[in-house]
Amino acid sequence: MSTDSFRALMARKTEAGQAVALETITEADLPAADVTVEVEYSSFNYKDGLALKGLSRILRTFPMVPGIDFAGTVRASDNAAFAPGDKVVLTGWGVGESWSGGFAQRARVKGEWLVKLPEGLTTRQAMAIGTAGLTAMLCVDALERYGITAGGDVLVTGAAGGVGSVAVRLLSRLGYKVSALTGRRSEEDFLKSIGAAEIVDRDTYAAAGRPLAGERWHGAVDTVGGQVLANVLASMAYGGAVAACGLAGATDLPTTVFPFILRNVALLGVDSVNCPTARRTSAWARIATLLDPADIEAVTREVGLDDLPKLADAILAGQVRGRTVVRL
Repeated sequence: MSTDSFRALMARKTEAGQAVALETITEADLPAADVTVEVEYSSFNYKDGLALKGLSRILRTFPMVPGIDFAGTVRASDNAAFAPGDKVVLTGWGVGESWSGGFAQRARVKGEWLVKLPEGLTTRQAMAIGTAGLTAMLCVDALERYGITAGGDVLVTGAAGGVGSVAVRLLSRLGYKVSALTGRRSEEDFLKSIGAAEIVDRDTYAAAGRPLAGERWHGAVDTVGGQVLANVLASMAYGGAVAACGLAGATDLPTTVFPFILRNVALLGVDSVNCPTARRTSAWARIATLLDPADIEAVTREVGLDDLPKLADAILAGQVRGRTVVRL
């Protein structure tokens, strides 16, 4: 392979629908922008699974390199904020959706989308954290800003997944008593090893419940949505708050106004795609101080580009534990 060509997982539109395959491409196949990055690692997220399967219209233009995040080294830059050799991380901004993303050995993006890697984090560790970990940190930040203080009982739904597992670790590190809701009882030992004090069976929250249940949680991070989120809201203590960031279960919310008007409960929406640069930079810096290498490795496995198509089915079926790093 010449220095001008590199490997990429490319999605193309065909008469039969969407086709995804490994290809050799060049920089001419990448969009025009001011910073080119040698991608060292990407990660595999729930949204990436949807993209590779052609679901939920995640991929909006074709041809397209999927992959909603990456970390690597600046190769060339026309942006004054970045120079060749800088270590950078990118999450969000529509990359891997409407802009070619991280499942390639090279990426070209707008410098304003990049964050310089915090001191103490390698590019591999950054992607072991990735979009999911950044989202988890933003959820924790949202709960703290609302006033949910350490020491209280908090619930994390979808706890064995990417966002959930990092949220469990972060909240535990900060001194919260963390309960982990999961449908996979086989993950009990794993979840306790990363800081969960209690395991809650998802089935107890999956069916339609009462508009108000017993007051149990001071705070919660929800990655599931739907009936699970409705039941979590009904179980919040007075003045509690739920940081909602996902829809792994459903997009609807079959609840009532009772938790909000009778218990003063807050539902805090968390988005990492268009999160302002200052807030994401602060979140990355905080992650670097809160998580040590052992924390990161505890929730991480590594795969190659060739493994991604078959992983799409597994992550959508809820069969992928923690974080999956993609080496480029």
